[in-house]
Amino acid sequence: MRTLTRWEPFRGVTSLQEQVNRLFNDAFERQGEESSLTAWAPAVDIYETEHELVVKADLPDVDPKDLDIRVENNVLTIRGERKFEKKVNEENYLRVERAYGSFARSFTLANSANSDAIKADYQNGVLTLTIPKKEEAKPKQIKVNVATPAMAASASGR
Repeated sequence: MRTLTRWEPFRGVTSLQEQVNRLFNDAFERQGEESSLTAWAPAVDIYETEHELVVKADLPDVDPKDLDIRVENNVLTIRGERKFEKKVNEENYLRVERAYGSFARSFTLANSANSDAIKADYQNGVLTLTIPKKEEAKPKQIKVNVATPAMAASASGR
């Protein structure tokens, strides 16, 4: 006895689409995992006050000896490296999500920045660079003398 099979032209399309999606998802997930482990850049906050610029960079587990901070041609560059800890055998890790390796961040400083007087502090995994402004760039308050009508009359000789 022959069995009749109903022909459904789109029956395999769903599985083909699922296979293509899985192929792309696997490729992009793998690429994302590899890139997060090979290259990283620390998060940075930059703000300005009346007298200075402040740069704060999150650098947990970075040894301050592994930091190189320079200003060349009005460009501030922070370089360093976070090294993978060898205290634990690599086979014992179940997951490694934090990024390791070398990094570099560069920022163009405003002309008002006094790059000769930069101060660097490292505390609780945060690098804080304080860049004072040049004296001529700091705001100056100018007092306005207001003449009263009596003063104006005496000044004119009345």
